[in-house]
Amino acid sequence: MYDLIVIGGGAAGFYGAIHVAELRPDMKILILEQGKQVLGKVKVSGGGRCNVTHAQFNPSLLVQAYPRGEKELRGPFNSYHPKHTVEFFNRRGIALKVEEDGRMFPKSNSSQTIIDCFMDAVSSSGIELKRNSGVVNIIPAEEKSIEDRRWEVQTKTQTYHTRNLLLATGSSMKMWNVLRRLGHNIIDPVPSLFTFNIKDPRIDGIPGLSLHARVELIARDIPGKNITGAIKTRSIKSETLVTEGPLLITHWGLSGPAVLKLSSWGARILHDYNYRFRIQVNWMPDYHQQGMYSFLMEVKNIEAKKTAYRTCPVDIPRRLWGKLVVASEILPDQKWADLSKKQLQALAAQLTASEFLVEGKSTFKEEFVTAGGVDLKEINFKTFGSRMHEGLYFAGEVLNIDALTGGYNFQSAWSGAYLAAMAISEN
Repeated sequence: MYDLIVIGGGAAGFYGAIHVAELRPDMKILILEQGKQVLGKVKVSGGGRCNVTHAQFNPSLLVQAYPRGEKELRGPFNSYHPKHTVEFFNRRGIALKVEEDGRMFPKSNSSQTIIDCFMDAVSSSGIELKRNSGVVNIIPAEEKSIEDRRWEVQTKTQTYHTRNLLLATGSSMKMWNVLRRLGHNIIDPVPSLFTFNIKDPRIDGIPGLSLHARVELIARDIPGKNITGAIKTRSIKSETLVTEGPLLITHWGLSGPAVLKLSSWGARILHDYNYRFRIQVNWMPDYHQQGMYSFLMEVKNIEAKKTAYRTCPVDIPRRLWGKLVVASEILPDQKWADLSKKQLQALAAQLTASEFLVEGKSTFKEEFVTAGGVDLKEINFKTFGSRMHEGLYFAGEVLNIDALTGGYNFQSAWSGAYLAAMAISEN
């Protein structure tokens, strides 16, 4: 018999268990993990450095990083946000550092620092941890009174009883099926945060180039769906999905924050497209097509005797410039003075409105994030408790909450686990 069983030995599960143990040392707590290893995503996050959170301490701005969960997380982030996460680790002697893009890592640059912190806290708090204990069924209590409430948790080999349950099982289809049997609605999961597979001579052979660009999904109708009005963006008032930021050319296509943002905000749309769609890239986001054409006309007059291929008048990598010049049907030895209006217009279009066909996706590094999970309408976000079952709580990716890359997914896990821990401790 336990006071709390946490199902899932990941970031959210450990964080919740540790806080309950701190608040209520008298409570008997058990963490059940289905695999041999715990804290797997912590280990690979940030390329092995663990992107703990993001240095955005304004809750109103912080929620804007969540395509799913923005509205629901406003209250929780006012109660517990990155400042509190930093304090949690500081109290344990772990200093965090802020990088230029706002991501926060342990100063050790090692995810093992965070893993050791959690393992030490679990050990010193007397929390039990059982590996290789995948849950196959959960039977809710029939009793209605708080004093008599018992949950039955079944693994393949054991049966446990507890007053409270915290589910932090991530994107586990098995546990989502268990929750369906409990009456919860599960939003079908689809991938989020992925890179685009593109085969195109304009970016072939130049991997590693990075620049600031704007990426736009070229909307098209698909059976039974109308894209118009289906996607809203924050920075640009448009009926298409547009993101802007660093763009990275890779061996397989395009990546970087601009692409990852688009994949996250458009996760369900792109899934409906079966990951075959067109995007438009503006390599010079400060210019529109006509403005770029006018600028190139000025360059033509100033650099008349020079060859266009070798003279790059804009702030993009020279190797990319050469590719775009060739794509505009400009000869390598053709001088600016000899460029026709048609060629200049084609070059302006390549610089500000290059269209690419995306044919598939690739997982971003070793991190895998999904859009989907427990329907947010069924959660009380003051406690992260189930509206259907008393004593049942959730934290992390088991919910239909996901975020952009940069430590935001961890932060929603920390905040949810903390508020659930507070509610469990007071219950």
